[in-house]
Amino acid sequence: MVKALADDDIKIKLTSGRYYIETPEEKSAFVEDKLSRLIGISGWAKAATCCKNIDAIINKSIEEGKKIAQSGCKTFKINARRTDKSFPFNSYDLCCRTGEAVVNECNLSVDIHKPDDVINIEIREKVYIYSGSKKGLGGLPCGSAGRGLLLLSGGIDSPVAGFLLACRGMSIDAIHFHSYPYTSLESKQKAVQLAQITGSYCMGIRLYILNFAQVQMRIKEKSPPEWITIMLRMAMMEASEKAAFKIKCKCLITGESLSQVASQTIENLSCTQSRLTIPVLRPLIGYDKEKIIREAQRIGTYDVSIQPYDDCCVLFNPRHPVIYGDRAQANVIYEKLELSSLIDEALKNYELVKQSLSK
Repeated sequence: MVKALADDDIKIKLTSGRYYIETPEEKSAFVEDKLSRLIGISGWAKAATCCKNIDAIINKSIEEGKKIAQSGCKTFKINARRTDKSFPFNSYDLCCRTGEAVVNECNLSVDIHKPDDVINIEIREKVYIYSGSKKGLGGLPCGSAGRGLLLLSGGIDSPVAGFLLACRGMSIDAIHFHSYPYTSLESKQKAVQLAQITGSYCMGIRLYILNFAQVQMRIKEKSPPEWITIMLRMAMMEASEKAAFKIKCKCLITGESLSQVASQTIENLSCTQSRLTIPVLRPLIGYDKEKIIREAQRIGTYDVSIQPYDDCCVLFNPRHPVIYGDRAQANVIYEKLELSSLIDEALKNYELVKQSLSK
């Protein structure tokens, strides 16, 4: 959180499981936008403070009640928590006194089961009163579960896969393959935009861009046509593993979903990862396309992903691809392509784009 909200005008304090952020009102929207993308927090709210005096607490609670009534709420309840046990009124007394005052002054009625909003009162080193709590992304703090390398295409799936692994505490780097001049520069820029959005949830991201044109031309020239897609996926996996070793990533991450396309049958997935020694994580493996699209819309990558610029994954796609590839046969074909030197050359000439938190 300190890194995400680094600013001279923003002060952050941690006490008893709570972060307190003090910021000028003009930076409130900036802070809330950052909090909405910060993995590892359960929620937040803008709070008013007052001294530890029952009359002051009642008055602030009435102000909060009027605010939620103006927003259209008809019902409310009070939640009170007394961390400072020296305060003379217990939580039940606070609920009764403040709740009665809010009902009398704010044209609201009490509903303890399904209220339109909740007025929270916390008695700590000072009194915090707030309503309109926003739900956070939850999950584990980014970086607490190691680092993975995301195979980032220009499609819908891979940014969602990276986001889901970030929610489980993984730091994300990304690798993107393009084949200029056979694919457009706009296709590469689309990947940069997707990395930028994904990185806003992942405390920043490093995107490694590889020109894979020579690798793809070798595959097109020497591979049986029906195996072109599988051979390309195997080459991407080899390149990604080599990159992962260099940048100290512990796994690869892909946006593959079981049987969504020809290369994602269980047999073909077995082929494409057959030469790897590090794990491949596929957080979308059981998702259908509609669920993936909903997630992409929620995190803001969908509109970029559907821009009409094809990436290298669809270049030279065969009309009749292998559906149920044999692992041993795949490796025989792959060995004959002699791709290692071309892959090493692509890795040597990578382009690095760093996406900062400010993006």
